[in-house]
Amino acid sequence: MDTAAISNVAIGLNAVLAVVEDGRPKVLCVREPDGALSLPYGPFDPATHRTFEIGLREWVERQTAISLGYVEQLYTFGDLGREAPAAAFSGRGPGERVISVGYLALAPEAAAVDSDNAQWRDWYDFFPWEDWRRGEPAALSDVILPRLEKWAAAALDAPVAASRRARIRLFFGGGGEDWEEERALDRYELMYEAGLIAEAARDRGEAAPEADGRLGLSMASDHRRILATAIGRLRGKLKYRPIIFRLLRPRFTLLALQKAVEAIIGYEIHKQNFRRSVDGGGFVERTTDTDKQASGRPAALFKVSDRVRRGRVADGLAIPRLKSSPAYFAATAAMTAKSARP
Repeated sequence: MDTAAISNVAIGLNAVLAVVEDGRPKVLCVREPDGALSLPYGPFDPATHRTFEIGLREWVERQTAISLGYVEQLYTFGDLGREAPAAAFSGRGPGERVISVGYLALAPEAAAVDSDNAQWRDWYDFFPWEDWRRGEPAALSDVILPRLEKWAAAALDAPVAASRRARIRLFFGGGGEDWEEERALDRYELMYEAGLIAEAARDRGEAAPEADGRLGLSMASDHRRILATAIGRLRGKLKYRPIIFRLLRPRFTLLALQKAVEAIIGYEIHKQNFRRSVDGGGFVERTTDTDKQASGRPAALFKVSDRVRRGRVADGLAIPRLKSSPAYFAATAAMTAKSARP
């Protein structure tokens, strides 16, 4: 990009609207004219938008016919070249550098979409390697880790190769490191740097690689990076704020609460320990109603406690994870041993 040609800055507004439906974490997407998927977005107009958030809500409703509820600012994305070579940005003029302000929005259910170009998508369609609920994702041992090792081995000198392997272990686990679910953005950016992500070839002006579903669907601009940022933020926030209840209906079963947590963090949790932490933490209150649609014995319905609604519970839920996949650690251990050879 010719930096001398940049004469102005445009501010864009992006929304990651997340829901959990039938155990699937979904985000609202819009279809670009060229067929690419993107997050709802639009330019900030200082003449008509009193605040960024007001502008964001207007753009989302205009593109998807959905009104946002809970919203919080996520991050500001301003890297040079993030919109190259083709901007997923309406109203961008020549010589403008686009700075995007991302927002995270949560809703208890997927509202009906009244637009041909809008759709709800499972966020693991874009990040299949992040979903451990049914064991180790095949993409890790079959594709991602071998290609990352090849990338590390191709480094120009030994210190760079060692640095690359250290980052692989830190972000993907193995070699004494754990898989940390909050590092969704770190994993995506490392894969982008190594050229595994389709957007990397696109941004370099190269031919698109053959589609590989194990590496997830691509998105317009850097919207998959924005989504990875939102996933990591929400996963981390579950542990220190009771934000999960914004993804639940007013009445819910403890199983629905557990499945919502598992959908977000991407792995199964210990049922009994989780319920003990919920009961003992003062997060919920039991109602006199039951879920009559449940098979077998009707399950008790709960609601968020008054303490949570009044902001008197500042902690998040304890999330006792089950034992991680031994197959994954076998794969990373093998990669670590290989990298240690002279």
